[in-house]
Amino acid sequence: MRDVRAIISTVFAVLCDLAGFMPMALRSRASLTAENLFLRKQLAFYQEHKVKPKPLTDADRLALVLWSGLCDWKHALVVVKPDTLIGWHRKSFGLFWRCKSRPGRPPLRREVRELIARMARENPTWGQMRVAAELWLKLDILVSPRTVRKYWPWKDDDDRRGGRASSQHWVTFVRNHADAIVACDFMVAVTAKFQLLYVFVLLDLGSRRILHCNVTAHPTAEWTLQQFRETLSGERPYRFLIHDRDSIFSAELDQELVDHTTRVSGFHDSYQ
Repeated sequence: MRDVRAIISTVFAVLCDLAGFMPMALRSRASLTAENLFLRKQLAFYQEHKVKPKPLTDADRLALVLWSGLCDWKHALVVVKPDTLIGWHRKSFGLFWRCKSRPGRPPLRREVRELIARMARENPTWGQMRVAAELWLKLDILVSPRTVRKYWPWKDDDDRRGGRASSQHWVTFVRNHADAIVACDFMVAVTAKFQLLYVFVLLDLGSRRILHCNVTAHPTAEWTLQQFRETLSGERPYRFLIHDRDSIFSAELDQELVDHTTRVSGFHDSYQ
């Protein structure tokens, strides 16, 4: 209860500062400069007399972190050392990223897990790929073979046909065609001002060499397609491209790549 009150108090204080900032933003530059000098004179008086300030609250620390992104704070910082403010910024970033990050995939519903086990027991000749296909085609339940394997009823999969999951076939495929495969994905980077940037990386799977890398704040299918055009110029005949099922990899993008003599494979579990 005490933590909730502290959070509410901090948010309220920051909102009050923001409400005070809005009318100040409408004032003239000369008025703000004069007020800035007036306040600096008073601050210099306290520094000369070595008046010890009161401890800063969490709201004060958060406000200093936010406002430091709008000015040259290194020349204006007085109450703490620069390393202290940077430490506050890192802590704020950690809280921001914790709220922004999402946990892993949620577990399947209990009835779906029980259905997977039942299908495996009643159909011992079916593999995990077949169970996943039956769930999708007949019950409209989209799960991957790897997810089916997670809830497979037998621990020792090597003694059953069910152990012949697509993972072993996939490893064999990659080993045999690694030199002809490129893989791509987006990473998320957060700037010092908490702006999200999306980093696109295109990788040669055989050599593990990064073929292309670019950054944008607003990724689109057209922007992504342009990255492929700049990289897959035809000097090396890549046959396969691996990407996840993100909506940014549209059907038009896949068709363009197919026309570019590259077979497209959207493996849902390749990088997730």
